Amino acid sequence: MSDATVSSTQAVVRKPGRLRLALAKPGFMTGIAIIGASVVLALFPGLFAPHDPNFIDYMAVRQPPSWLHPFGTDLLGRDTFSRVIWAYSVNMQMAFLATVFALLIGVVVGALVGYYRGIADLVFGRVVDAIITFPFLVLVIAVVAVLGPGLINMYIAITLVGWVYYARLMRAEVISQKANDYASAGIVMGYSDRRIIFRHLLPNAITPIIVYWMTDMALAILLGSSLGYLGLGAQPPQAEWGVLIAEGRNFITTAWWLSLMPGIAIVLTGLGFSLIGDGLADLLRPRG
Repeated sequence: MSDATVSSTQAVVRKPGRLRLALAKPGFMTGIAIIGASVVLALFPGLFAPHDPNFIDYMAVRQPPSWLHPFGTDLLGRDTFSRVIWAYSVNMQMAFLATVFALLIGVVVGALVGYYRGIADLVFGRVVDAIITFPFLVLVIAVVAVLGPGLINMYIAITLVGWVYYARLMRAEVISQKANDYASAGIVMGYSDRRIIFRHLLPNAITPIIVYWMTDMALAILLGSSLGYLGLGAQPPQAEWGVLIAEGRNFITTAWWLSLMPGIAIVLTGLGFSLIGDGLADLLRPRG
């Protein structure tokens, strides 16, 4: 058989594109579906909530789930289903605002420290050691206790503590990328430090940060709900999952739906972010 015949009969093996790989991952697509639905509920809660979340009806106090009230009613006769739906706005806001500022600060600081090293790296190391010595939740609660309860102060507290973890990860990635030939070539060609860091090193080092961000959003929802449960986050009568669980904690045996329904919403949303993070880790991993 001639070489031409062999060439014409050989199968051309092409690696599947990243979109096709994403569609082939049920877990990743499930996460996209969950978070997509959560975003829609957060943006348009009034389209899906059948009742006013703050409407008080003393004639319908602690009613079990029914056709009129699918998730039952709370201690003031408010529709639990509507309150869980409206809480998506607050909790999805938590997932974004509690992490995005820590992300931005951590990426910039980590990139600069990883590129320049020296005394900045030593100072950064001491700051990291001082912060990670204490449990994350304890530090956040301490900051919120000083600033006072509320969502804004909660975002400030999480940012003040959380940026360190992004910066530490970015520093390690920038150090690794700086050892590659393209970074050395940029220095030899006289590119400015800003161009090398933000146009060359950072885009190649950002993938683990994005994956970590997805997981951190799930943790932010859990943390925000925990602070709401403790009275340090969202404040009643605002509908928020942690607040809803706190309102039903004394009636767990007689009105189980008060805490169960918002708890399921927390688990599902956190699962969605986790599935997206796992899927992105697989999709963005370099392929040979």
